[in-house]
Amino acid sequence: MKSYLQPFMQYLSGDKGLSPSTLESYGRDISQFLEFTEERGLDAAEEIRRTHIMLYLGALRGAGKAAATVNRNTVSLRAYFHFLLKERLIVQDPTLDMEAMKPSHKPPIILSIEEIERLLAAPDEAAPQGMRDKAMLELLYATGIRVTELISLNVEDVNTSLRFARCSGASGKERVVPIGVIAADCVARYTSGMRDKLLRASREEPALFLNSLGGRLTRQGFWKIIKKYAREAQIEQDITPHTLRHSFAAHLLEGGADLRSVQQMLGHSDSSTTQIYSGIARKNMKEVYENHHPRAK
Repeated sequence: MKSYLQPFMQYLSGDKGLSPSTLESYGRDISQFLEFTEERGLDAAEEIRRTHIMLYLGALRGAGKAAATVNRNTVSLRAYFHFLLKERLIVQDPTLDMEAMKPSHKPPIILSIEEIERLLAAPDEAAPQGMRDKAMLELLYATGIRVTELISLNVEDVNTSLRFARCSGASGKERVVPIGVIAADCVARYTSGMRDKLLRASREEPALFLNSLGGRLTRQGFWKIIKKYAREAQIEQDITPHTLRHSFAAHLLEGGADLRSVQQMLGHSDSSTTQIYSGIARKNMKEVYENHHPRAK
C-alpha cells in the first residue's frame, strides 16, 4: 500500500489544491495507518476491511488522542480509500458511510456571583458609554439573551415599567423574557439620560444600544467592551459575551428555578441543550452541601 501514498499525495495537491500544511497532515495520518496495518501483516489494500480501520481509530482513542485528532484521521482515511476506489485499485471502499466521532464539548464557563458583581460594577455610570455598557451587561445577565439578540434590540423592544424585553432568536421566533428591577432601572437611566448623548442629531436610529458614531453597536464592538471590563474586574477566566448567558442559566438553576422555565427564557427548542447547566448546578449544590453540612464529611 505504501506505493500508493505518493500518487495519493499528488492527487490531493494537483486535483484538490490542498495547502502544504493540510497535505502534511494527510501524509502523516496515512503513513501511521500503513505502519499499523503492516505490523499486522496487511500489505495489500484489498485486504483492508472496515474492522481494521475501526481497530486503528480505537487505538488512537485508547492512546488518549483528542476527538478532533481521531476525526481528522477518519477524514484522511476516507480520502485515501476513495482515491484507491477511484483509481480501481480496490473494488470496495471500507470507509463508506463511516461517521466521525461526536466532538467532546467543554463545560461552559460559569462566573461566580462575586465575579458577576465585580463585572457589573466596572462601568462608569457617569459617562454615556459607561451607562450604556452598564445597561447592556445588566440586561444580558438579567435575561440570558444572546449577544446578537442584545444588539438587535430597538428602544421599543424593552419595557422598563413592566420589566420585559421582546427579542428574536436565530430562527426568527420571537419570545418575551422578564427583566429584574436592577437591569430595568439601568436601561431606563440609559434611555432617559444618556442615549441621546450618543445619538447624532441628524440620525434617526431605532437601535437601543448605540456606538460612538450614533449607529447600532456591533457584535465586535460588544466583544471588546466585555473583554475590557473583564480585565478591570480582574476576572482571570477568558470570558466571552456568552459567559453571562451561561452564568444566568446556572445561577437560576442553583437558586431553585425549574429546567423548563430556564429553557423557555433561553429560547432553547430542545431541553437537552439546557441540561448542561443543570449538571453544573447539581455539582455546585454538592460542593455547598459538603462545605456547610455538619455531617457531610
